[in-house]
Amino acid sequence: MNIPANLKYTKDHEWVSIDGDVATVGITDFAQKELGDIVYVEVETLDQSLGKDEVFGTVEAVKTVSDLFLPIAGEIIEFNDELESNPELVNSDPYGQGWMIKVKVSDSSDINELLSSEDYKVLIGA
Repeated sequence: MNIPANLKYTKDHEWVSIDGDVATVGITDFAQKELGDIVYVEVETLDQSLGKDEVFGTVEAVKTVSDLFLPIAGEIIEFNDELESNPELVNSDPYGQGWMIKVKVSDSSDINELLSSEDYKVLIGA
């Protein structure tokens, strides 16, 4: 199980990478394995400001559809267009080419509520 120490995590199995006031968000290796083969990623919230824990999109796998929850409040400034034609990147490279959105952070205190890699390992029993 790949759980990079330099990232933050949520209880909803998303990862967050912070660079200044921009956060990159995707789903974890654990989540993509649980979902199985991902066939579609939908984000219709581009250029919208959303609150923490609001649904920003969905990920569709062969056997299920799951909501994606925004881990920190902010404006969704970019969607990984590569996922439209290659949604399987979420399976093959969840922490790299499989990233989903970039968010301009509106409340940096939300970052303090995210899980460390160690806390996330405890959550999933790794």
